[in-house]
Amino acid sequence: MTTSNTLARWQSALPFWMSFALLPLVWIGAVYGGWTVFLAPLVTWYLFAVLDGVFGLNLDNADPLTDEDDLIWYTALTSAWVPLQFVTLYGLIWYVTRASHLTGLEKFGAFFGMGVLTGTVGINYSHELMHQKNRVERWLADILLSMVLYSHFRSEHLLVHHRFVGTPRDPVTARYNEGFHLFYPRVLKQSWHSSFRAEQEMLARKDLPWSDLSNPFFRYWGLQAVMLLLAMLLGGWGGLVLFLVQAGVAIWQLELVNYVEHYGLTRKYLGDGKYEHVQPRHSWNASQKASNWLLINLQRHSDHHYKPNRRFPLLQHHAEGDAPQLPYGYPVMTVAAMIPPLWRRVMNPRVRGWRQKYYPEITNWASYNKSSNPMPK
Repeated sequence: MTTSNTLARWQSALPFWMSFALLPLVWIGAVYGGWTVFLAPLVTWYLFAVLDGVFGLNLDNADPLTDEDDLIWYTALTSAWVPLQFVTLYGLIWYVTRASHLTGLEKFGAFFGMGVLTGTVGINYSHELMHQKNRVERWLADILLSMVLYSHFRSEHLLVHHRFVGTPRDPVTARYNEGFHLFYPRVLKQSWHSSFRAEQEMLARKDLPWSDLSNPFFRYWGLQAVMLLLAMLLGGWGGLVLFLVQAGVAIWQLELVNYVEHYGLTRKYLGDGKYEHVQPRHSWNASQKASNWLLINLQRHSDHHYKPNRRFPLLQHHAEGDAPQLPYGYPVMTVAAMIPPLWRRVMNPRVRGWRQKYYPEITNWASYNKSSNPMPK
């Protein structure tokens, strides 16, 4: 076990800061053009897949009772990313819309790369921030999400996903045999409606209408409007288009990860609208060292659902006996998810093995596969 004293050293946190090295790559692409516009996605996807092979797995766990004061180098990381992403995104909009040396395709490529960063890193960091009790951190999460026009993710994730994961109420739980290209349009539509409904129901319990100003959707819409207006002011219509390109790529990156995290894993229906409690076995776990540095331990997803408020350096590795394991880290698995026949070949046998291991008493999985079990109460 990694002790609190070891965890508190800045050297222990340093590998997680490597995401900041990705920001200069989008500037290199914008300045030099050509193939360099693809540096950010190439490094984020493929280099880290290679590094996972080099560094292997990290099966060590930090002391979960470590004090917050010992985590300053980790909490500073997620907060510091917010202004840097903001300056990079809008600096690129200003620069690229005035860059006569770039073709239209190169401009698209530069903002495709920016979207890889705002999705892979930015939304991931917002996920860490939104789970904290600190109001400043939650606001930072909202700012990050507004930069990709996906602010409702906070409501969906906190009010729906964590409560109803593995049940028909959770749009984000990918169904068995559901390819990503079917999952993606479904989740885009259902998540927005699901998140709005969750906030509406919370207000109704206070005898308030959805239009009450305490509804966070007004904050979401306001922040997103500011981000769109700023893109217009800095880059005109071209700046708005480029902003939308990076937002679209970022959302696609997020939902690819969502697809991987719970594919085919369902909670047992107990009858009368009740489901078993969430356990580590209801999320796919991955402990590849390098990609967990990049993704601040997001791949230790089994423990995150087991203890949602646990900060990322304290997330625990769950072994094969407690949680299903992905064969590779997210950089490889998200690429595989884009190729449904390959994905099913790799993952369907693992889902069937998981079912036999944990639920041998269930002989008919049809209702689980179709997500047609009763909605949870």
